[in-house]
Amino acid sequence: MERTNRIQVLSSAVVNKIAAGEVIERPASVIKELLENSLDALCTRIDVEIELGGTELIRIVDDGEGMLPEDLPLAVTSHATSKLKQADDLFCVKTMGFRGEALASIAEVSKFCIRSRAAENEIGAELAVDCGTRSEITPVGCPQGTQIEIRHLFCNTPVRRKFLKKPGTEFGYISDQFTRVALACPRLQMSLTHNGKSVYRLPATHDLLERLRLFFGSKTVDQLIPVEAEHSGIRLWGYVGHPAMNKSTRKSQYLFLNGRYIQDRSLLHALKEAYRGLLMVGRHPVAFLFLEMPSDQVDVNVHPTKSEVRFRDSQLLFRLLLSTLRTKFLQSDLHSELSINQPTRGFERKTETKQAKVEQDLVSWAKVQLEKQVAHPTAPPLADQPALGTSTTGLESSAGSFASAVGEHRPDQTKQPMSELYGNQLNGPAGNLDVGNAPSQIPPHTPGQNVEPAAATQASHLDYTRPQIQALQIDDCYIVLKTDQGLTVIDQHALHERVLYERFRHKILDERVEVQKLLVPVTIEMDAKQCSLLLDHREMLQELGFCIEEFGRGMVAVSSHPVFLGKNVIEDVVRDFAEKFDSSANVTRRELLDETLHMMACKAAIKAGQQLTPEEIISLLAQREGIEDAHHCPHGRPTALILSREDLDRQFGRLGA
Repeated sequence: MERTNRIQVLSSAVVNKIAAGEVIERPASVIKELLENSLDALCTRIDVEIELGGTELIRIVDDGEGMLPEDLPLAVTSHATSKLKQADDLFCVKTMGFRGEALASIAEVSKFCIRSRAAENEIGAELAVDCGTRSEITPVGCPQGTQIEIRHLFCNTPVRRKFLKKPGTEFGYISDQFTRVALACPRLQMSLTHNGKSVYRLPATHDLLERLRLFFGSKTVDQLIPVEAEHSGIRLWGYVGHPAMNKSTRKSQYLFLNGRYIQDRSLLHALKEAYRGLLMVGRHPVAFLFLEMPSDQVDVNVHPTKSEVRFRDSQLLFRLLLSTLRTKFLQSDLHSELSINQPTRGFERKTETKQAKVEQDLVSWAKVQLEKQVAHPTAPPLADQPALGTSTTGLESSAGSFASAVGEHRPDQTKQPMSELYGNQLNGPAGNLDVGNAPSQIPPHTPGQNVEPAAATQASHLDYTRPQIQALQIDDCYIVLKTDQGLTVIDQHALHERVLYERFRHKILDERVEVQKLLVPVTIEMDAKQCSLLLDHREMLQELGFCIEEFGRGMVAVSSHPVFLGKNVIEDVVRDFAEKFDSSANVTRRELLDETLHMMACKAAIKAGQQLTPEEIISLLAQREGIEDAHHCPHGRPTALILSREDLDRQFGRLGA
């Protein structure tokens, strides 16, 4: 019996089909490869026509350099390319495509036709390939450039065609690829047509913002922040979104390297770190960032689709991106605008939002005060009126206490003062929150007497030397403040949380955490796993000011805690520590420490529903001016929203009146 060889050389058709499985995943993959070839041909215009999501027809026409007739057969031959000469060229690739697999793979699984004319020829040439079977080259009249037409993609691989999605879904992937190329090269004139309908008509431009506006709208572009930096021959530039403009996915994050769209986990992690504390958990920033660097500093031959790259010094790029964005954020005004519904013609009433409810409360309160002045002309001025808590206007339930410098404390107040609840954090040195020359304690106010703080701060938004500070507390939750910008609505919990977080973070970095030792340790009962986790992280907890020891089976004892953290929340904080350690097995020490600080600041901050005295409001506002980022709490929620005078005039129909 004759024995046959077990190892055989695969035919070119099989090789190309295997390559097609790696490179050509769906119609969008075809679009990507063909657009990159057009870019390498130095074109200035690209027209893309699609039918049924690319499954029936893909036609791409460019006005690039074109090809000679004798080059057409080589263009559909596997591993034939004009972009590489030797192996060393792989380490300094300057073109978009270079592997020489795309056209051969596409022609193997479709009805393929290519027409092209070089500038030096008066007539072009055409080559057709039917599922790998080539025709003769024929002369044809065509403009300079290249036209590639692909019909019935995956017609000879029915299994692959079966796994394609619906035409609308596949076209969505195509649109993503088209968008990436259009953003990377705004100098190109581009068009996209689907089923005979024009989707995009993009004129050439040198302004990236113009192209971004066509794809994402003016609302998005108006909230972009420009960034630019250069270091060691590497240039980083582009735009990042205001923290108020965030998404639930990373689909709005575009990263380009030398004109090529890439995905890099290290750089995306740097982007996430730059927004740490500015976004809520689970939300992602918007970014359009461009890296320009020498081609020998990056390896783009990592993946067949060339979407992943390998940098020679990825840590340098990580630090460059992180420091550039953080520096820009510290220099920028990150206040969030108070969003309200615009009035329709005739000022038709719309459904009230939470922000509109705050505005309605303010207007109602002002109306009641005006009616009282009309009914009692001899009444003292508004600044000398008693607090709303003592009135019978019926607004007490909706507007809460009027904790401003124009009123006195409620005489029948039964709530415990904030200074007793939180160790005088807001107004006294015992709270360990002194900020520059902010007033540490302000004498109580009496009717008919204006409040004058003991010392004035250098605040840019609030002048504490004014005889009357126009601020009030609504629903024991929000502080409404009059500023030069209009009305600012402040979330008292979010702001105090940010103050405590930054205060404590600086103390840890400076290794000067103030610790309160307990005469009687606080004992906490928990399961063995939680006790073990706490004891394993004992060193880090000691940096935070907690001394935790084992206290018998299933119990730990806390003998000290940071001064700013009240004793009444120690047990809750320690239990949260254990849960955090249990759920953060793969988190770095820095991330774990930062999340722990977030949690501690949240536990120690004043809560929504806690009534503040006028002195406490003034002190909290003063501390707002002394922190690095007063715009967001550590979890990313905005601390303040601004309602400008222009917005108020628009709501009341005063513009143009």
